[in-house]
Amino acid sequence: MNTLEIKKSFHNLIDSIDNENILLLFYDLMKSKSSPKEGQIWNRLTQEQKDELMLSLKESENSENLISHEEMKDKHKNRSTSFIG
Repeated sequence: MNTLEIKKSFHNLIDSIDNENILLLFYDLMKSKSSPKEGQIWNRLTQEQKDELMLSLKESENSENLISHEEMKDKHKNRSTSFIG
């Protein structure tokens, strides 16, 4: 079975279940499996990516390195409109 077939079969299975308790169990199971666990994303990063994030965190502790939300929106305003249409 390929991914599309699995999804279709899974949807059909869910659609065939009328028991709310079973549906809640499926929902909770799928939600827990699809949500990243604490540390999973960090553990998938390369050492270079981790170092860059830690440097960014350290730099953000100095208020001179920060800009306001409005400044950030203005800075990226032209970029976001160039992707539309």
